[in-house]
Parts: sequence; structure tokens; C-alpha cells
Amino acid sequence: MSAAQWRRAMNSAATAAAPTLAPLPRRAQPAADAPRASTAPSWPARFVARIRARHVVVLAALVAYPFVASPFFTYQIGAQALALGLIALSLTFLGGYGGMVSLAQMTVAGVAGYGVAVFGTSSAAAISLGWPWWLASAVAIVLATAFAAAVGWLSVRTEGIYTIMITLAIGVAFFYLAQQNYTVFNGFQGFNRAGAPEVLGVESRDPVPFYFATLVCALAGYFLVRHLVRAPFGIALQGIRDNPRRMASLGYAVTAHRVAAYAVSGLLAAVGGVLMVWYNGRISPGTVNLGAMISILIIAVLGGMKHPIGAFVGAIVYVLLQNFAIDLFVRERFNLVIGAGFLAIVLFSPDGLLGLWAKLRSSLVKTQTPQQTRRQP
Repeated sequence: MSAAQWRRAMNSAATAAAPTLAPLPRRAQPAADAPRASTAPSWPARFVARIRARHVVVLAALVAYPFVASPFFTYQIGAQALALGLIALSLTFLGGYGGMVSLAQMTVAGVAGYGVAVFGTSSAAAISLGWPWWLASAVAIVLATAFAAAVGWLSVRTEGIYTIMITLAIGVAFFYLAQQNYTVFNGFQGFNRAGAPEVLGVESRDPVPFYFATLVCALAGYFLVRHLVRAPFGIALQGIRDNPRRMASLGYAVTAHRVAAYAVSGLLAAVGGVLMVWYNGRISPGTVNLGAMISILIIAVLGGMKHPIGAFVGAIVYVLLQNFAIDLFVRERFNLVIGAGFLAIVLFSPDGLLGLWAKLRSSLVKTQTPQQTRRQP
């Protein structure tokens, strides 16, 4: 046997002796149209899971309030507090979660109010365009939101006292513009007879319908803020509030987030401004003066800047003092009462009335806990 034949024989024997390996079974792939099981709860399920008994009680009380209260308390107290609370909520969102204190929130509300009077109907027929109320309100809210975004674009590059001074300058400039311009703003007289419209045969200016209109807007604004602060945008905004340089190094657009926060706050303030025009039935430069701008800041701080519900708590306290402080003090001393209350809140509870309530609850829990431990055998 030659060497070549011997090598061929050995190769053929090795091939015959090698075991045949069966192919490995392929992992079954799911069908393309097969639905995937999701373990994450849906948004309605998460919303329902957050509802507590106290929320149901508060909502039931708000709905039943106009049916047990007098027209004065329904309109002058309830509706006005909800409208002012919505404007203060815009400042709470901007300052509490964005770290930007703006004094121009009442100015944004005034832009929306003047927009309703100019585009809709009022006593100044030569200026007002006479559009339908829904179209005039929508255009006014859009313009006020754009104005708030422009204010944010100017002021977000500053911090602290400089932001406050820029927004204060914008608010004062708009006040003097509205007072001295007669072509668009009708000067110091403003616009009268710009009240709430009639919808489906229902006069919205009546106490009960107007109260429910403000309640729906206030609830929508409150839940919008509660959703945004838990959304990625709100979390990033709070991170920018705490450390903007680090958030910028992580790739977040700090300026864009801040301007967007001003736009969201402007939307809330614009809706509140439309409600305030319908509530008063008129708008004038006195609606957007320095006192009105400071009042919104007092309401927000009084309730608590770190809680969305604090804006409405502060608005209720402010409206009650505004209506009943004159029974205890002289009318001219109202600002003194408000200033004293504001100073007391800042000194004893920087987080407002809700922060004071939280401190009282924690102190009660601490006093009850040792008593419960002593009773245990």
C-alpha cells in the first residue's frame, strides 16, 4: 500500500467514526403580531391609586359648597379665591419647582384680560372687535402665553434678585403702557361690561355657574401641575433649580426648560386672568398695578411655594381678609394686616401655612409616640 492510499484510508475511517451532531433547536420567536404583556400600570390606574379619602371629601365639599353657601360667599369668596389661586399657582410652579420668582404673573393675567376685552365685546365699541367669546378668550390666552415665554426668554439668564427686578420692570412698564395708551388699552378708564358670556342659555356671571366654571379651571390647573412635577420635564426642571451647571453638563437644555416653565406658568396665569375679567366685569390699569403684582406673591408665599394646593389656601385666606378685615380694622389698614400676616408667615414658617400645618402634625406625632411606647408591656 502506498503512502497516499494509506492517508486516504485513515481519513475516511476518522470521518466514519466521528459522531453526527444534531443541530441545536432554535429558540421560538414570538409572532410579530402577538401582543406583549405589560406589567406597568396604565395612567388611569396610577391616578386612581393616588386618590385618598381626603381627596374625595375635599372634592365633595367643593361641589356642595355653592348649594349651601349664600350667593355672596359663592361669588365673592369662592369664585374669586379660585381665580386668584390659579394665578398664584402659576407663580408656585415657577418659583417652587423652577426656582424662578417672577413678579410679572399678574401682568400676564392682565394681558389675557385686555385681550378678552379688545377682541371680544366691551363698553368701548370703537376699540373692541366683537369676536365670539370663545374665540376672543382662546386668542387672548395664546397671546398671554407667548408674552410669558418672551418674559422668560429675557429673564432666565439671570438669577435671584436680578430675575425679580427684570420681571418687576416688565410689569411696571406694562402698567404705564396700559394707563397712557388710548388706542388699544383705552387709557386709565379701561374696559367696562366685559363680563362672563351666556353659554347655552345659562348666564355664566350668575354665582353658581361662574363658581363651577372657576372650579373646573382651578382643578385642571392643579392636576396639570401635579402631573408635570412628576413627569420627566418637571423632574429635570427641579434638577435645574437645584444645580443648573450639573444638569447642563448632563446634556439638558437649561434655558429651554426654563423658558418652557415660563410658558406653562403663563398658560395658568392667562386662564386666571380671563376668569378675573369675567368676575369683575371690567379691566383697567389698576388691575395690573404694583399692588396687584405684590398680592400674587403674598398669596403664593402665604399658602406655601412648595405645594400646588398652597396657592389656593393662600388665596382663600387673602380673600377672607380682604372682605372681613374692614369689620375689625379701618379699610386703610388692610395692607398693614396683610403685611403683618406675611411677615409672621415668613418668620415662623418659610413654607407657608401648609408648612406650619406639617410642623404641627409632626409635633403631635412625636408627643403621642412616647405615650404609646409606655403603654406597651
